[in-house]
Amino acid sequence: MNKTLISLLLASALTLGASTPAIADSEQAVQASAQYTDLVTKREVVDKLLNDAVSAFKSPARVSHAGFTAKMPSNMEIVTDRLLQAYQLEPYRTDLLISAANAQIYNKNVDRAIELFEQALSAAPDDIDLHTYLAVWQKFKGNEEKSQKHRQALTKLNAGKAQDLSKIFQTIDRVVATPLKDQADKGVLSDSGAIVTLGYALNPDGSMHPILIERLETTLKLSKANPKALIVLTGGVPQNHKTEGKLMADWLISKGVSSDRIIEENYATSTVGNALFSSYALARHKIKHATIISSASHVRRGQVLFEVASWQTGPSGITFDTLAYPDKTLNDLKQISGSELLGIYRDALRTYGMWSYRSYPLESR
Repeated sequence: MNKTLISLLLASALTLGASTPAIADSEQAVQASAQYTDLVTKREVVDKLLNDAVSAFKSPARVSHAGFTAKMPSNMEIVTDRLLQAYQLEPYRTDLLISAANAQIYNKNVDRAIELFEQALSAAPDDIDLHTYLAVWQKFKGNEEKSQKHRQALTKLNAGKAQDLSKIFQTIDRVVATPLKDQADKGVLSDSGAIVTLGYALNPDGSMHPILIERLETTLKLSKANPKALIVLTGGVPQNHKTEGKLMADWLISKGVSSDRIIEENYATSTVGNALFSSYALARHKIKHATIISSASHVRRGQVLFEVASWQTGPSGITFDTLAYPDKTLNDLKQISGSELLGIYRDALRTYGMWSYRSYPLESR
């Protein structure tokens, strides 16, 4: 590749980067350190851009509260920017557009994500995943006619996946329409029942956050009322060499709960992971019904994901309900927020098995 062509490619990539608005929270954002003019091939430029995207994506900075944990918005803008710069250099790489679109979903910019998905679809009009994404996010935006168009295309391309998508929509609609409760239904755990408590990020010193302790108080009360119910404690993000699952187990045992009832799940790093890992424990013990305990602003997402995960693992016919620790009043959460609903749709797709980021080395559900 001659120097003139290389210079043009580099100028193209850097022009796109220069047109990106200034990113907020710059002290917490991962900034690029590459001097792209020092690189000598287009492939090296693309690889460096993708490595910058990975660095931003893996930055430990997070936005976190009782119902939501996500990457820093500023870092996700860096991810989008680097992916789109790479796409300008490699315009056949539709995967870069899909990954950039999903980065915008994480930043709650659904309109921009739809634009990028549609741009990708123009290059790959029979792509099953792109029709799935567009059916979901057009539905989220209330564009039912546009959503239906993509569902019809999906039916022609892959009828099974179209049926699964309809099942996801039905599950979400049912869970969202079910009133939240902070008192357990009587009798549902009497036969082959389980309590599943979702973790919450530990403090930097490895101690439990008050929100997690409140979830455990709710768990303890329910476990005493249902002494035969299995207890699954799920959460694996380490802090100071400790995990949520282990600390939750120790806390309950210290309150008199038998360790024989407890399963620690110490690997999940998200609600998606909670559902995927825990579903195997529920299947192994042939659980017929599970009550999910989390913060009120989080339990609806938890239930949807556990239901989707159980489609693959079973047991066949397992049912779920939720018990909320009221981090907010249930009346305040009666009407689901757009942010909560977005998280449910996004993570339902991830639990179903769709990769959000598919541009090596940036690969992640």
